[in-house]
Parts: sequence; structure tokens; C-alpha cells
Amino acid sequence: MDQNTIITLIRHGETEWNLSGRWQGHADSPLSSRGVEQAKALGERIKSEKFDFYYSSDLGRALNTSKLVGEPSGMVAQPYSGLRERDLGVLEGLNTNEMEEAHPEVYTSFRNDGPDFQVPGGESFRQFYERCLTAIEELASMHKGSKIAVVTHGGVLGAIFRYVLKLSLEADRNFVLLNCSLNRIEHKSDGWNLISWGDVAHLKQLDSLDDA
Repeated sequence: MDQNTIITLIRHGETEWNLSGRWQGHADSPLSSRGVEQAKALGERIKSEKFDFYYSSDLGRALNTSKLVGEPSGMVAQPYSGLRERDLGVLEGLNTNEMEEAHPEVYTSFRNDGPDFQVPGGESFRQFYERCLTAIEELASMHKGSKIAVVTHGGVLGAIFRYVLKLSLEADRNFVLLNCSLNRIEHKSDGWNLISWGDVAHLKQLDSLDDA
């Protein structure tokens, strides 16, 4: 009998740098006031769900989101560094204009040179992708047959979406990565399935930004 493992992936709430267009990576930014409200709304929505395990990226914006989401149900997330956003090295903390001014060649390569380009001081997309799929496979292996909630980042969601649907790393993104969205995947004996994606019904009048 299959022991299906359900993983609910949550992108952190909106941050101040999301609003100003700054790329965060391993650098951090506090949740905006709307980000706090997003996380609280999500916590109210899922407080009646029974999760066996609860994890979060160890970056501040994810940990803060996980705390707000977990409060109504008493869940406390375990930090997990494998769920961190992509390390963007010298580009972290900059907006697009600042990247073009401070590191024009790096920015051009970052945009155009494909998944194997490694940002100085950071990760290539392929390295990041491999880290993300290792993390999600580890969680599924450790907790077979369980329901797991994970608070993480837009880039991580994007990498996992590509992995589950077997999309090329070079393919353009045509799916959403929304702040405080619910994104559910399932691991079975024969691989991964996508259950639902980009669910923000709980946010109602609160907007949710797509990832950059």
C-alpha cells in the first residue's frame, strides 16, 4: 500500500524589499505590514488542518512568517537551511537598476547565460535547483505518509515546481509564486504529483505579489 506524503509549500509573506524591488537571496528584509496580515490570514485558514511536521527556511522573513502562520494552531516550525532562497552573491540587496549600474556584466550573464552561470559569491540556478530537490526529497523520505507544511521562498517554490512537473531549467516561467500562497504536492511510490498551486483564497482583499 502506498504511503502518500503531502507537502504544503508556503511562500513567506510580503517583505519591504519585495515592495521596493530589491532582490533578497540570503540577505533579508522584514515583513511589510501587509505581509504580516497575509501570514495571519493564512494561519487562520489552516488552523484546523492537521500537519504532522512543520518546517521553515532559516532566513528571517520565512521564520517570521512561520511563527505568524503557526500561532493559531500552536505549530512551531523547525528551521531547515536547505529551504533557503537562492544565494545571489554580489547582486543581493540591489534592485534591477542598481545591479545594472554596479555589476553590468554579472547582471547580463545572470539574465542571459542560462542555469549554469554562477553569480560571484552565490549559486548558479542549477546548483540552487539541486539543493532544493535534495531538500524536498529528504523531507519526503524522512516523513513517509505524513502531512508536512513548509514555509520557504519564491525561488524554492519555482525550483520544486519544475522538478515535480519535469520542466526544463531553461524554460520560461509561466506559473505564479505568490506571497503567502498554498502550494500542494504529493509524493507517491512512483514519483511526484502536483495537487494545487498558487492558492491565495484566504487573502481576500489583500494583494499578493508574484516573485521577481
